[in-house]
Order: sequence, then structure tokens, then C-alpha cells
Amino acid sequence: MKKFGFAVFLSLTAAPALAITGNAPPATGWAARPIVMVIDGRGNLCTGTALAPDLVLTGAHCVTLPVAYKVRTYQNGATIDARQVMRHPGFSMASYAASRATADIALIKLAQPLPDIIVPAALAASRRVAVGETLTIAGFGVTRNKTDDGLGIPRAATLVVTGKPGSLQVRLQDPATQNKRAGLGGCVGDSGGPAFDGEGPLVIGVISWSTAPNDEAGCGGLTGVTPLLNYRQWIVDTAKKLNSPIGN
Repeated sequence: MKKFGFAVFLSLTAAPALAITGNAPPATGWAARPIVMVIDGRGNLCTGTALAPDLVLTGAHCVTLPVAYKVRTYQNGATIDARQVMRHPGFSMASYAASRATADIALIKLAQPLPDIIVPAALAASRRVAVGETLTIAGFGVTRNKTDDGLGIPRAATLVVTGKPGSLQVRLQDPATQNKRAGLGGCVGDSGGPAFDGEGPLVIGVISWSTAPNDEAGCGGLTGVTPLLNYRQWIVDTAKKLNSPIGN
């Protein structure tokens, strides 16, 4: 399987297109309110989810460089500096690069609170998902691989759980295309974004990777999610240490 990571050089002059990838509309309501752009000092873009006014959940592979990080709420909005970045101690970049499951989870403590336009999400209850369930993903990534189409526009898509979901990795696909032709899914820049459980902002996982249809490199086939099942308590405990408690 040729998995494709999601950090992308930020170019916010791209024209809007019609998808997270595929034909998903711009995200609105509860799916759009918690998400932010995570930008590093080299201009790479990922997505994150506010869990508190000054705390953002994202993918660990999005915050591995020894550079400054910022978040932005929308394309032309002001940026907020990251005060501290905490990657899960179980994360291995070598494992991630080799397409092996790892603790792709990180928290960003901000230097000041996010504006009121951002409404923090809550963590979903600890549980395993089952094949056939639907989860909603959201992110600021591109709508077509190897372009900057749609970059910086928040979008969401409802996908179905496939494969053999476990505690380390969950695979999602567009129920209409079933990984046989290009469909909805995460793409470059969506990495670190949320997978929501049910109809509301309850985060059950973090977007980690994608494939093109038939397990080729790219987007529009499978979307890989790191479930929070094994890492939920670390998130809660670390948030408390960062003085941004989110509760159990």
C-alpha cells in the first residue's frame, strides 16, 4: 500500500474547488467550528482541532521539524504562535515513514486563546469502531492531489469504516466509490484533522494518511485515521499539565 502524507506548502491564493477531495461541499456548522490550520516555519500546512481555547490536537508527523509553529483560523485570519508542542512519546517518525501504525498524536499549546469563531470540540468516548460505521472528517487540504486547488478552504466528508479496524489504525473510504475509483477522502493538508464520531464535534481519531484508489499513492481512495482509543488518557493528562484541562 502506497500511503501518502499530508503536510503541504501553504499557498492561500488557490481558487475554491468542490471537495476535501472528490465532491464534498465546504464544511459548515459543528464540523467547521473546531478546526484550524497548523502552519510551520517553512510554510507547511496541516489541520488541527481545538480542544480548548488555547489547545489544539493534530498529527505528530505534522510537528516534527525544529521550527516555530502557528495556527490560523481561516485564510486571511491572524496567526497565533504555538507556545509548546507535545508529541505522544510513542510516536515514531521512522514507523510513520515506513507506513507502520504509530502514535500519530500531538498537542499544541497556544500563546493566546483562539478567537470566539472557534468552538472547541470534545473527545469521543473510548471505543472501537466497527466496519460499516460512518465517521466525518474535516480539514483545510487540497481537493486534488499535486495541485493547490481548494487549499485553505475548510471541507468535510462522511466516510465509512472498512478493513479490519483496531486500536492502532482505522481505514475509511467513500461508500460510493469503495476505493475502486476516486472519491471523497483526506488529501494533502488535511493531515492532523479530526475524525468525528456521530452528528456532533466528538473527536474519535486524527487523520494520518491517504491512498489513491486501489492502494496507489495519492488521494481519493483510503483515508487512514489514528484512533484515540489508546491515546485518549495521554491527551487528557497532557492537557492538564499544559494548564488547558479538557476533562474526561
